[in-house]
Amino acid sequence: MARQKRGLTGKQKAAILLISLGPDVSAQVYKHLTEEEIEQLSLEISSVKKVGSELKEDVLDQFHQIALAQDYISQGGIGYAKSVLEKAFGEQEASNIINRLTASLQVRPFDFARKADPQQLLNFIQNEHPQTIALVLSYLDAEQSGQILSELNQEVQAEVAKRIATMDSTSPEIISQVEQVLERNVSASVAEDYTQTGGIQTVVEVLNGVDRSTERTILDTLEVQDPDLAEEIKKRMFVFEDIVILDNRAIQRVIREVENEDLRLSLRVASDEVKDVIFKNMSQRMAETFKEEMEYMGPVRLRDVEEAQTRVVSTIRRLEDIGEIVIARGGGDDIIV
Repeated sequence: MARQKRGLTGKQKAAILLISLGPDVSAQVYKHLTEEEIEQLSLEISSVKKVGSELKEDVLDQFHQIALAQDYISQGGIGYAKSVLEKAFGEQEASNIINRLTASLQVRPFDFARKADPQQLLNFIQNEHPQTIALVLSYLDAEQSGQILSELNQEVQAEVAKRIATMDSTSPEIISQVEQVLERNVSASVAEDYTQTGGIQTVVEVLNGVDRSTERTILDTLEVQDPDLAEEIKKRMFVFEDIVILDNRAIQRVIREVENEDLRLSLRVASDEVKDVIFKNMSQRMAETFKEEMEYMGPVRLRDVEEAQTRVVSTIRRLEDIGEIVIARGGGDDIIV
């Protein structure tokens, strides 16, 4: 292939890599990608006519080098990775590998913090400004952030949650300053990155990791400060497909509470897993009736289905609020005795 190696984009290299790895391995990789990524990558693969052996070897070699560098970074940080790579490939090639890694895989800030104990991180950031705390939590794993948020003072919890939800992007300079201070305390090395973080989905993931009382305190406070934001967060806290995490007793309670028409509409585009768990908690006669009515329902608007699912989810949230059912989440609030 007469194409210039250095002129290839990241997507083009990824396409060549998957072609080289074969369909079985590529199918496993696809399972970890978003729909948009799958669409873009499939389009790129379809446009590749032929991959020469030299180009194939070059892409595979780059992937191997980046994988090694990523592994070294996870072991001891960017400085450690660079020193090992310099011994293996020389100073110039080591710099090239690190540059490719940071450009293609976007080594995220606070990588060292994601490997630290949440209690240790809490000790370092609990007295910081809410915006600083929000920035750090946005880059941590949701479980870590949830544990830390649960331990903060109640008057700070909602403020931090609000700032995470409304955060857009942060300049590398500010990230670097916060990063360096925290890094000195935790003793690790990280790579700098400019990436969008925070947002409503981030705070939803964080709140899913806290105990129920902490979640309720934060949402109650946000409902006073910013009702629209609180409502949007609550909508995303539990989606219709999450019904599968409810126990049988809770599902049976939901079936009794919601309108049959809403449930039939909701199941129209539901996964087989959701349908199975719903039908399993109905009587045989009711399940058969539901299936027949759904079969003869005819075409329905997607908007009507989504609105029905929203009503079902609202019922589930209401039943949880009054203690009728329990939704599994982090923390000790969900221990049933």
